[in-house]
Amino acid sequence: MLACDSSIRKDSSLSKQIFKPSKIVAVGLNYYDHAQELKMPIPEYPLIFLKPPTSVIGNGETIIYPAESKQVDYEGELAIVIKNKVKDISKKDAPECILGYTCANDVTARDLQRMDVQWTRAKSFDTFCPLGPQIVSQINPLNLEITTRVNGKVKQSSNTKKMIFDVFELVSFISKIMTLLPGDIIITGTPPGVGHLQIGDEVEVEIENIGILRNKVGRR
Repeated sequence: MLACDSSIRKDSSLSKQIFKPSKIVAVGLNYYDHAQELKMPIPEYPLIFLKPPTSVIGNGETIIYPAESKQVDYEGELAIVIKNKVKDISKKDAPECILGYTCANDVTARDLQRMDVQWTRAKSFDTFCPLGPQIVSQINPLNLEITTRVNGKVKQSSNTKKMIFDVFELVSFISKIMTLLPGDIIITGTPPGVGHLQIGDEVEVEIENIGILRNKVGRR
């Protein structure tokens, strides 16, 4: 069933569509090489969770290291930006409901994630979802190099072709659970090499044909 509402107004600025999503839907364990790194079985279906809109910051803004955590990690990811109201979309029709793609960093308080039964607290601090530097539409999201650097040193290096569930599968799967609205973000999982951030670090997420998302880490 196709339910991609093209009647939704499209005159919002791109910055508003990035920075004011109604929700950020995140995907866990979505790279084969990351699953191998963690010695975990390949999931049968996408493992999804939510980050709040208040976690979003832009390129060049500061990731705030919360006092509640002693281990904050980076997770470089490809982000999907939704164009229209979407419900029960097929994988085949999913591309026409995507505005474009950008870089994301699914910042995580790893110690709190281990402590809690679910991930909400660890993933939801203000500034824990950097996005940017731009939305790019005319690219093939199924084969993009993705690299994360901390203070100039490469920490993650993979390719979106190693995703377990590709971007079109994810949009279809999620739309059958919840209605996606214009400007909503789907962050598609992180490759291997996740690690820690310290106060003063600069973290970069670079995705081929999109650009570099660059943020420093500081205190409130």
